[in-house]
Amino acid sequence: MCTLEKRGDLFLLTLTGDGEHRFHPDTIATILSLLEQAKSQSTRGSILITTANGKFFSNGFDLAWAQTAGSITGAANRLHQMVESFKPVVAALLDLPMPTIAALNGHAAAAGLMLALSHDYVFMRKDRGVLYMSEVDIGLSMPDYFSALVRAKIGTSAARRELLLSGKKIRGEEAVGLGIVDSAAYDSEEGVVEASVRLGEKLAAKKWSGEVYASIRKSLYPELCGILGLEARVFATPKL
Repeated sequence: MCTLEKRGDLFLLTLTGDGEHRFHPDTIATILSLLEQAKSQSTRGSILITTANGKFFSNGFDLAWAQTAGSITGAANRLHQMVESFKPVVAALLDLPMPTIAALNGHAAAAGLMLALSHDYVFMRKDRGVLYMSEVDIGLSMPDYFSALVRAKIGTSAARRELLLSGKKIRGEEAVGLGIVDSAAYDSEEGVVEASVRLGEKLAAKKWSGEVYASIRKSLYPELCGILGLEARVFATPKL
């Protein structure tokens, strides 16, 4: 389902297997547990890189599982369960005391794209993979923290419109132009991970305080952190 590997200062969180990496409640719980593990083992210079195997980074919530509830009400309840259980994952990434990088090996849709945007940096392949917010096409409203995350991480109203209101599948170069991802210059799954590792090693060499880093990060997104129930801790100014 997913694994956490420590390579020196780098934590590598991988959604394993060749499927769509849909977020079933069990998957969500595992991701949250691994983020808590990384946090508990973090030191100055720690970095998190999140990636996946196969064609998909993640295709979002496990809607097929929701639909097996046997009724419209049951399906809606299961979807609500996934939305609410995923919220702490976004909060954990915003609160993680280290820089974070999402290395998109393939398609990232709906909650899968929200997982990516919860990271500080997002790298994408140029040869394969799209970003897609399917809610407008399938008739689902946006959770409040999804909307707040998009407002926090995507700077222009035009880019947000393209992502959320067009049903468009956005490829790498366009995603860079819209300011959704930081780079899309890689021709393989290995290439995007290697680029993320290079950035991770560069950032790790700074040996920043993770608590200070997380506090500054949260201060950048006050609306999102308010919805997530996060508060930035204020640190004393060091003497010069």
